[in-house]
Amino acid sequence: MISVRDLHVALGGTEILDGITFDVARGELLCVVGPSGCGKTTLLRVLGGLVPPTSGEVRVGGEPAERAWRRAAYVFQAPRLVPWRTARGNVELAQELRTGRADAERARGELAAVGLADRADRYPATLSGGERQRVAFARALAVDADVVYMDEPFSALDDATRARLREQLRDLWRAKALTVVLVTHDREDARALATRTLALSERPARLLLA
Repeated sequence: MISVRDLHVALGGTEILDGITFDVARGELLCVVGPSGCGKTTLLRVLGGLVPPTSGEVRVGGEPAERAWRRAAYVFQAPRLVPWRTARGNVELAQELRTGRADAERARGELAAVGLADRADRYPATLSGGERQRVAFARALAVDADVVYMDEPFSALDDATRARLREQLRDLWRAKALTVVLVTHDREDARALATRTLALSERPARLLLA
C-alpha cells in the first residue's frame, strides 16, 4: 500500500528525516512514535504528498505520494471544523471538495458510525471536544480514502475521552478494513491500537523499530 525508500527530508537547512525505509501493508494500523520534535508530523506530511522529500521515494498504491492525494484522508490533532456548518455540513464539505458533490445520506451514515446520529444537525460550538474529533473521523471516512493519516488525534482530549475514541477507532478500522498511519507521542496509543509500531530516533530521525 505504502512504500518508503531511503527517505531524506531537510527543511530550512535542518535535516529532519535521515534515510527512512519501511512499508505499510493494506489494512494495517501503523503507529509512528518518537520524541517530540523528531519529525513524526513531517513524515506523515511526506506520506500524504504535502511535503516533498529532499531525496528518496514514497509511493502510495503504486503512485508517487504527491499524485496520490485523492487516495488519502486526514485527521489532525485539532478537528479543524468549519464553524458555520453543522456536523453533517462539515462531512459534506469534504465530499464536495473531493468529488464536487455532497452525499447527505452517506454523511449521516458516517456520523452514525461514530455515534453522532443525534448530533448531525448541531454546530461545532455546541459539541464537546470528543464529539468534534468524531466529526473529523466521520469526515475522513466519507471520502472513500485508501489510507487515513492521523496526526496525534487524541492528544488534546481528556483521558476518558481519549480511551473511548481509541476504542472507537479500533472498531472502525476493523469494520471498514482501513489502512491507517497514526502519529502519536503516547506509547499507550500504540499499545492499544497498532498492528505494528514504527519508532523514530531524535532528529534527524532514523528508524529504530519497524
